[in-house]
Amino acid sequence: MAASINIYQLFPRLFGNKTVMQHFDGDKSENGCGTFADIDDTALKALKEMGITHIWLTGILRHASSGETHPDITKGKAGSPYAVTDYYDVDPDLGNMTDFEQLVSRIHRHRMKVLIDFIPNHVARQCRGFSDENFYLLHGSAFVAPTGNGYQEIPAKASGNDVFTPNPSINDWYDTIKLNYEHRDTWQKMLCILQFWCRKRVDGFRVDMAEMVPLAFWNWCIAELRKTFQPLLIAEIYKPELYKPFLDAGFDYLYDKVGLYNTLEAILRHGQPAESISQVWKNLHDLDAHMLRFMENHDEVRLASPHFVGDAFAALPAVCVSALMNTGPFMIYNGQENSENAIGAEGYSGNDGRTSIFDYCSMPKHQLWMNGGLFDGGKCSLSQNKLRAFYSELLNLRIKSKAITEGAFYDLMWCNPWFKHFDPQNIYAFLRYHGEERLLIVVNFNRNEGRQIEMRVPEDAQKLMEMEKGNWKAKELFTQACIKFDPSQLAGSGLSMTLAPSQSCIWTLTRQKR
Repeated sequence: MAASINIYQLFPRLFGNKTVMQHFDGDKSENGCGTFADIDDTALKALKEMGITHIWLTGILRHASSGETHPDITKGKAGSPYAVTDYYDVDPDLGNMTDFEQLVSRIHRHRMKVLIDFIPNHVARQCRGFSDENFYLLHGSAFVAPTGNGYQEIPAKASGNDVFTPNPSINDWYDTIKLNYEHRDTWQKMLCILQFWCRKRVDGFRVDMAEMVPLAFWNWCIAELRKTFQPLLIAEIYKPELYKPFLDAGFDYLYDKVGLYNTLEAILRHGQPAESISQVWKNLHDLDAHMLRFMENHDEVRLASPHFVGDAFAALPAVCVSALMNTGPFMIYNGQENSENAIGAEGYSGNDGRTSIFDYCSMPKHQLWMNGGLFDGGKCSLSQNKLRAFYSELLNLRIKSKAITEGAFYDLMWCNPWFKHFDPQNIYAFLRYHGEERLLIVVNFNRNEGRQIEMRVPEDAQKLMEMEKGNWKAKELFTQACIKFDPSQLAGSGLSMTLAPSQSCIWTLTRQKR
């Protein structure tokens, strides 16, 4: 059976922080900070039981911070984890290298794999291990930070987001400098970094802004790396025209941000029709299984935030579609399963609906589940426990169901256009099937109204699923509701069902014994 990948993006600084009282723009002594040691066997057991297969440890590389780099080039007191100061060391706030190695061993003991960030496009302005030839120098100019004039840099270097001027704006990546791949030395340095972490038994890398690094480098680097190591490689990428070239270069999976995520966001927030989801897989053609799906990560607004839908349950139809449409990996962000809502400003990041990656802060909803280190949900509300149970059912289905791990996909939208109140504005439906396992997934994106629908499954889909005439039963995963039917009715009158507002239904279709 093919292995399904469920990734848990874990930000150690946030995940293990038990300090409840928070101060705006507070330092580590005031606001606390999680460590590698906080991600203990109890926490890992709980994540494993929830269905997690891979843990992406975010922000572990040594990076800019108030004690590490000049304040004019440091975003927030904790600093950006994407402004690396030393690729061969870990963030001292979290522990030392031995602590990291012990964490890797713990994760492996719980039969999960470890991913970390690889950041090849830019480094912190005060970074070890590089020389001028590794950067783009703006000769004849001095760097001017948008936050002050105390930091001296002559000549100025281009900023990480391709800003080739000495005076980047506050909205630019002014705390970083762009790496120059016109010099072969940069290529070799980056390969050595990957090899170093592979030797630390890291199983894979989420590659930050991979598309900003030349494709020629990836063709060479991945081929060289795979001569000795076989890490999982996930590219953060936003240009569909580069999808196939990056997969050909050796990446295993790519971000599906501009396709499925953006579509689901538009449905949830702006009323875009649910039937528009069908265009996503049509646009991807045969690349669909290579896309990493998600509804939260450190860059995106929290689902439960008032900046998004303000209700974690209202977002579950999108989560369900994202998780079950194909065989590729699915990812959740720490706190998502506990309705973390990122309300309020924590410091540098402001009140933007995201849990800050720049400040010493915590995740209050997550802390209720963490329960002082018991990781048992002992302080959670009934609503929170219900939400976590949904994620657990969904993630475990992804790793146990052959229909999901190996099965085919069939979009049911074309045969249900406004058929008996099917409502393609709010309803999305599809099949996943493999051998004797047949799943019908139907979700209602409408947060205020339920729907009574008759769900049609055409004859060609029934043939693909090898559904013969006789007595059949549809059983729903979450509610355990059952519907008896004969396949002959599916192409005509359809399967009658009621969906509550924001409900996701996963029906298992099985033939009944005589």
